[in-house]
Amino acid sequence: MKKILVVDDEFDILTTWRLVLEMEGYEVATASNGRAALDSARSDPPALVITDWMMPHMDGVALIHALAASDGLGHVPVILMSAAPNAPVLEHPHAQFRRKPLSIDDLIDAVKRLIGPP
Repeated sequence: MKKILVVDDEFDILTTWRLVLEMEGYEVATASNGRAALDSARSDPPALVITDWMMPHMDGVALIHALAASDGLGHVPVILMSAAPNAPVLEHPHAQFRRKPLSIDDLIDAVKRLIGPP
C-alpha cells in the first residue's frame, strides 16, 4: 500500500484529506507542521507528500527544500497547496503547486498521476 504524508495546521483539512485518501485505498500519515512532517518522512519515507504552504514552525516551502536536500527523500513527489495568489519558487524536481480550494476529485487525480493507484 502506498503511503501519503499529509501536512496542514488546520485540523479539519487534515482530517478531510486523510479520510478521502484512505477511502481511495492509500495509507495516510499526518503532521500539523513542516518540522513534524520532516521527522516523519525521515523515519518512514512516504510515496507522496501533500502539504499546506502557511504553517507554524516550518512552512511548506521550507519543508519542500528540506525534503529535496535530504538523502533518500529528494525523489518523493510533493504537492504544495495554498490559497496564495502567486505560486512560490519550488526548488525540488518533483514538486508542484495547487491552489486552494482544491476539489476532492482534483486532489485524487493529482495523486494518481504522481504515484498511481494504491
